[in-house]
Amino acid sequence: MTNEKIKRLETELWGAADNLRANSKLTAAEYKDPVLGLILLRYAQNKFEEAKKQIEENLPINPRTNKKREVTKNDFLGAGAMYLQNKSQFDYLVNLPESENIAEAVNNAMRLIETDYKDLEGILPKNYQEFDADLLRSLIRVFNKDAVKNIGGDVFGRIYEFFLMKFSMSGAGAQEGGEFFTPPSLVQMIVNFIEPDHGIIHDPACGSGGMFVQTGYFIQSKTNKQVNEAITVYGTELKSNNVRLAKMNLAIHGIEGKIIENNSFYSNPHELTGKCDFVMANPPFNVKKVDKNKDYVKEDPRLPYGLPNADNGNYMWIQYFYSYLNQKGRAGFVMPSSATDARHSEKLIREKLFETGHIDIIISIGNNFFYTRSLPCHLWFFDKNKKPDNTNKVLMIDARNTYRKVSSTINDFSPEQLEGLTTIVKAYRGENVDFSKNDWLKETFPNGTYEDIKGLCKIVDKSEIIYNEYSLTPGRYVGYTFEIDKDFNFQEELDTKKESIQLLHNNVSNLWKSSLEKFSKHKTLSDYDNTNLEELIDFHIGGGWGNEVEYNEFTEPAYVIRGTDFDSVELGEIKNVPFRYHKKSNLKSRKLRVGDIIFEVSGGSSNSGVAKSLLITKEILETFSKDVMCASFCKLIRLEDIQLAPYTYLYLRFLRDIKATEIFEIRSASNIINYNFTAFLKFQDIIKPNNGFIDEFNLFVVPIMSSIIKLGIQTTELKQTLEIIFPGLMKDVK
Repeated sequence: MTNEKIKRLETELWGAADNLRANSKLTAAEYKDPVLGLILLRYAQNKFEEAKKQIEENLPINPRTNKKREVTKNDFLGAGAMYLQNKSQFDYLVNLPESENIAEAVNNAMRLIETDYKDLEGILPKNYQEFDADLLRSLIRVFNKDAVKNIGGDVFGRIYEFFLMKFSMSGAGAQEGGEFFTPPSLVQMIVNFIEPDHGIIHDPACGSGGMFVQTGYFIQSKTNKQVNEAITVYGTELKSNNVRLAKMNLAIHGIEGKIIENNSFYSNPHELTGKCDFVMANPPFNVKKVDKNKDYVKEDPRLPYGLPNADNGNYMWIQYFYSYLNQKGRAGFVMPSSATDARHSEKLIREKLFETGHIDIIISIGNNFFYTRSLPCHLWFFDKNKKPDNTNKVLMIDARNTYRKVSSTINDFSPEQLEGLTTIVKAYRGENVDFSKNDWLKETFPNGTYEDIKGLCKIVDKSEIIYNEYSLTPGRYVGYTFEIDKDFNFQEELDTKKESIQLLHNNVSNLWKSSLEKFSKHKTLSDYDNTNLEELIDFHIGGGWGNEVEYNEFTEPAYVIRGTDFDSVELGEIKNVPFRYHKKSNLKSRKLRVGDIIFEVSGGSSNSGVAKSLLITKEILETFSKDVMCASFCKLIRLEDIQLAPYTYLYLRFLRDIKATEIFEIRSASNIINYNFTAFLKFQDIIKPNNGFIDEFNLFVVPIMSSIIKLGIQTTELKQTLEIIFPGLMKDVK
């Protein structure tokens, strides 16, 4: 059967099954397991018939009776198929008289299979009595079509995975309290990058077993080995229902594996520490309330770099994955975006992991790849057998703007994009690759070979990562830059962009219909929730002033930007910025980097204003010949997410322009205007859009913002633009 025919069959079967559910009272979660159980039963019937025919052909004739003996259960074991008793066969259910109880018959078929196959005991669904009899009979007929009766195991595996995906997209996972299915694009990317073609494969948060299934496909396509010859599969999963899904998934794909129901935070049931050739996982994000006082947790050898203090399990998972690997092992796993820049104890763990030289690749994934949550994520990759040239390097890929739109709420990678990203990884690893065979690569890499591409990828040296305080966020390295067009005509550009910006934030659907489809996933800005400004900030710290001459410990030279310097610095003029000497420790903690915001908290006189701000860009830092910090009457603000920096900066400028910041101003005894920064952070609201909105903001609004600043077009035009971007805030801002 061709790939196109398989897709048509998948869609047809799902459409029929989903239509039946739509006319019932069952939720997607209630419907999921019984339907998947019927797919398994249909698959088992097909394999049974295929094997039975072959077995009977090969059985010898008894010379005394001149007949062949009866086929036995052991014969089916040798043929790689399930033996089905008469009442556990799909054909029996199809032909069951209307007068018989169909639900009890299906339940009994599942019980008989579990009796014959102890590995499936307690796994198969046996709640078909919850289905209306007519619905159940109709569903059985859906899977008894001729097209289904004549397909083989590989196609059934595809159908099972397709149904898992569609149930996940229908919200079954959310109804059950979590994810059970990792989107195929992400699983394929992990498998393509780590190439799990041999040895022990482990997934400590295995869900429905998709990582193992995709590994099986990879082995079949890349090697001459049988899957069960090449790999040994081990999975751990907390949720009982997911364990059942995984075991059925492996059974229908003919993969032998050991799946154990357990909590990976408090157990290591397979005892695979240091033994795995490959680890793959999509663990639950930001798990709270892990009991870190348990002796098992405190003494767990899978946490070689310490127990994180943060109330989430992210850096426990990361260490588990690393610790399971043997000396040549590779790992690929999904993590929330916050993990690459997490601070405090998590940062210390990240430093130690980085110093091993085994962090290989980090890739940013955009919004809407998951079916029950829209948040972006990162894929992390470890390689304990990196080639020597890459020991002190990490490949950073920002793929947030690389995707194919499946629907208005779901994205994935096209086969061409997936192949292209895999080729980038192979080139980084020094393999011979041909960029000319992929149109996306040819367009992205015009020279036909790997090179760092701004906004997409960069091979980052150890020194640069250390300089950025061990941040592993790709955007920080490949980032976006504010390129300045000296011939830029602001008024003309504003006139042409004004309507588009207005539509972007006030009427997204119209903008989408007028061909800017990429904005369609965003709401009107006013639909987003407010949060305290403090919630966006990783940390803030006062600046320093330093000394004019070098003496004692004051030996580190740096430019010190004051509030009065903001406008000129934005215009690239640094001749009036003071040059001072500092203590090494002082400069290290206060040195500015891309994405920082400087906020003025003291005017220094009775008539000098406060609350001015400056966004530190790559161009600004490159303008200075030495390190840069801010003056002592300014605050260095560093956000949790660098991608929010341009948006937050423009928001701060807007607040000052409409005089919303004045309520936090205070006057000293000498009548100098100062700023109550603590109260400002605590009480000042800021609209926080989702990451997809921010991505488009950085691509679309930032270049306009940069041009406004760089061309010296300040108050009137900036305010006009700000009012377009933040509609209605004049009356709404607190």
